[in-house]
Amino acid sequence: MRSRDLWQALSARRYLLSAWPWRATAYLVTGAVAGAATLVGLAVALVVGGALTVVLVGLPLLLLTALAGIPLARLERRRLRLIDRACAPARPVRQPPATGPWPWLVTRLRERATWRELGHALLFALLLWPLEALVVAFALAAPLHLAATPLVMAAFGGGEEAKVLKQWTVTTWPAASGVAVLGLLLLALGGYALGLAAGVRAELARVLVAAPGEGDPEARVVELTRSRARLVDAFEAERRRIERDLHDGAQQRLVALTMALGLARLDAPPGPLADQLAKAHGEAGRALEELRELIHGIHPKVLADYGLPAAVADAADRSAVPVDVALELPGRLPRAVEAAAYFVVCEALANVGRHSGADRAEVTGGHRDGRLLLRIRDDGRGGADVAAGSGLTGLADRVSVLDGRLSLSSPPGGPTLLSVEIPCEWTERFA
Repeated sequence: MRSRDLWQALSARRYLLSAWPWRATAYLVTGAVAGAATLVGLAVALVVGGALTVVLVGLPLLLLTALAGIPLARLERRRLRLIDRACAPARPVRQPPATGPWPWLVTRLRERATWRELGHALLFALLLWPLEALVVAFALAAPLHLAATPLVMAAFGGGEEAKVLKQWTVTTWPAASGVAVLGLLLLALGGYALGLAAGVRAELARVLVAAPGEGDPEARVVELTRSRARLVDAFEAERRRIERDLHDGAQQRLVALTMALGLARLDAPPGPLADQLAKAHGEAGRALEELRELIHGIHPKVLADYGLPAAVADAADRSAVPVDVALELPGRLPRAVEAAAYFVVCEALANVGRHSGADRAEVTGGHRDGRLLLRIRDDGRGGADVAAGSGLTGLADRVSVLDGRLSLSSPPGGPTLLSVEIPCEWTERFA
């Protein structure tokens, strides 16, 4: 998105008579002041942090220095309003997975926008503000000094001479007047130079610290990623609602019906009616068991209450093949990640029991480098194929929605190894 107001003003005939030259000057002057202050602040922070690193006090200071670009980018977006009335929005950033300074710090340090803004801060402090100061000096200060030559000659030279830019001496009034006219002409050209310099400087600032335009591919990717995350969260919330409604509604009604049929069966005399009641009681019991399995498959209560390790251990206990579990997670992960990982494990163990001919399986994993890692291994015959309708394609799609990856290694003769990686952060830690 370009600085439309300034570029349009530069092409207008009355540019020099408008407020835009002054706005461009204010933008460059404030940039020079802010850049000099940034240079001093970064230098002090690096020197003090480096000196205190010996006693480990300086490490947090150096770490916070990496975030120096965030407030400077906010200031730069406000300064852009001097030459473009349209608000410059910030780049999209991820929300921390939990409240508190540490999750916020970790999230910011992993954002590309943070390092882009730090690069802008370093460029601003080391290169841009001196250039802005030079542009203002040559396009504004020097022409004003030339235009004021007659005044300088009258006030300080006794009407006999005046120094021009401390380089040349003017000794006559016609010469002083000619220098003043030259200064006015250069001042008019300087007004355009200031506008051009401010426009170019603003374009660079927009690239580094402002959000892309609506048609920018990066903006579309960010919005698609966010919408996908919202859909996943909505899907998991709907699954939990269905599970809760079935558990608290239909299941309780079936329990009451089973008890009523059982009592009626006890009171009925032997005969056809008692046989029918017994048959209905058995069917109600089987329907209750199937409903419980369905509820457990939608979103098991143990997963919601105790987290992924307990849910995986419960799935291993219900597996037809003995399963060893070694899953170490000291905290809770996002609900969508826990649900996806749990159903991957359940589907994998179901495939082991149905197709592998294995005597034993194992589930291992943990959380390392910002990723949940799962490994499901069995000692069966191998030869599993994702394209053969084993249900793994759907699991791979579900994992990919969370930016994860699922891979399968199953050579003929075994063993079979299913690996899952899902990027995620903690939402809370166990006490």
